[in-house]
Amino acid sequence: MLSIRNIVKEYAKHRALDDVSLEIERGTIFGLLGPNGAGKTSLIRIINQITAPDSGEIYLNGEKLNQSHISKIGYLPEERGLYKKMEIGEQMLYLARLKGLSRADATQRIKYWFEKMEMQTWWKKKVEDLSKGMQQKVQFVATVLHEPELIILDEPFSGFDPVNAEIIKNEILELNKKGSTIIFSTHRMESVEELCKHIALIHKSHKILDGSVKSIKNAYRNNTFEIGLNKAIEQADLQTADLLNTNISDEEAIVQTVKLRDGFSANNLLQELIPLVNLTYFKEVIPTINEIFIKTVKA
Repeated sequence: MLSIRNIVKEYAKHRALDDVSLEIERGTIFGLLGPNGAGKTSLIRIINQITAPDSGEIYLNGEKLNQSHISKIGYLPEERGLYKKMEIGEQMLYLARLKGLSRADATQRIKYWFEKMEMQTWWKKKVEDLSKGMQQKVQFVATVLHEPELIILDEPFSGFDPVNAEIIKNEILELNKKGSTIIFSTHRMESVEELCKHIALIHKSHKILDGSVKSIKNAYRNNTFEIGLNKAIEQADLQTADLLNTNISDEEAIVQTVKLRDGFSANNLLQELIPLVNLTYFKEVIPTINEIFIKTVKA
């Protein structure tokens, strides 16, 4: 759906994006990750045509990005973009009209979302009277009111308590189920694992990771296993594994983490363990997206 080709963006003497290319498939939730200052927001602003690239091109549905595409995109920025002293109902109407909705359609959709998000009494309230989390709810509704094909969410859970964060997460999944393609930028890696099928990691203006969450996690597997035993084992007991650490989880069972030497498999480890101990469980330790993020950025 969205093809980002060789984007370069500079501000004064700082290169914010250096030859960044991405392909985002229709109907996916795509995680755009990176540390602060990596270039994520610069790329998002270019997709929204707030700024233009110095070189490179972006295509939406096969067409070079142009002003007609603005109505097909919904953008939730990390920073609040609402008028603090304007009544929320009128503000929603105004923003919906800017996206091309008639007043009647806008009013109908606002009422639907206000009821859905338990905001029925907010029509006459002003943004400045709301908490940070309540403001984020308003901004989320403004982002999706016009039923955009492409939704860009930059830190959508900012300011939310766990209950409201769960509500927004479920709404994101529902929007995706109905056909919206979603670009999701966040520092909450657990949300990335829950929501995203594909991710890209930008660091120091460059794309350094790009692929499905599953394939990236598999690429960072390091032959580490967690085993539950009825008694501790020592490194000297094993010929095929280096013991990394030992933790007693309770009085009955012991949990140990072992990393196999190159050339050995889980079967080799099991063959050695079975004569020594009673196993309560055995699983491979797959790196989390958070661990991969930290390792890659520090490399």
